[in-house]
Amino acid sequence: MENTQLWKALGRNFIISIILFGALLGLLWIVESCLGTVQLLKWHDPAWVVGIPASIIGVAYILTVRDPHNYTGFFAGILMSILLGIQFVLQGGYDSAFLFFMIFIPFQMMSIYKWSRKKDDGGASFEPKFLDTPRLFLSIGIFLIITIGDWIMASIAIYHEPIMDNLVPKLLNGVLISSSFLANYWLIYRKTDSWVYWLLYSVAGIGLFILIRNPFSIVLFTFFFVINGMACSAWIKATKKENLNWAKIFVK
Repeated sequence: MENTQLWKALGRNFIISIILFGALLGLLWIVESCLGTVQLLKWHDPAWVVGIPASIIGVAYILTVRDPHNYTGFFAGILMSILLGIQFVLQGGYDSAFLFFMIFIPFQMMSIYKWSRKKDDGGASFEPKFLDTPRLFLSIGIFLIITIGDWIMASIAIYHEPIMDNLVPKLLNGVLISSSFLANYWLIYRKTDSWVYWLLYSVAGIGLFILIRNPFSIVLFTFFFVINGMACSAWIKATKKENLNWAKIFVK
């Protein structure tokens, strides 16, 4: 009965996501029609078209795992990752495609395994927790290494330019990769920090698409910021005081 309720919640979240995106696309169509000179909807672009169902499924995924006991959302996460991987292949972003196919999908499969067991490896109840201080600093170090590594690699291998050229967009792209990597990884272990990284991912996306002047993606990532913020708030409320760890100085 419990599993049936979890799957029903995923179905409801899919319906909510479809309604939200239908309203968003309708609003953008009205804006595009009124302004005339601004192109927000790119139905001729295969990568953009693939990105629409990926985003719809992604919102259903976030809305579902907002409940730290509902593992069914990760099945949506796997489908989202497949579509986003295809989207990046169509855009020529093979590094990001590799990330989705070879890293995020295995992470999400591991999350299904861990969450469905309902207990951690020590037999204790598998509840949301913030990282302890040593793991917090380790996580920050990994974040910096991935961000800087992606910046240097993109400069040398992709753009073939000095590393200081187009510095801010390349760093923001690095933050997108590092924050999404850590967000997916810490979700496996039900760490509330994962939502901090998802918020950082959303902010970096907004900043990047402002710089490259992509109005649709600015709206989309603003939408993700709100959804991720709701999930972050829900997880903080679900985190017991004894599990706040480093966050206890901020959360009362």
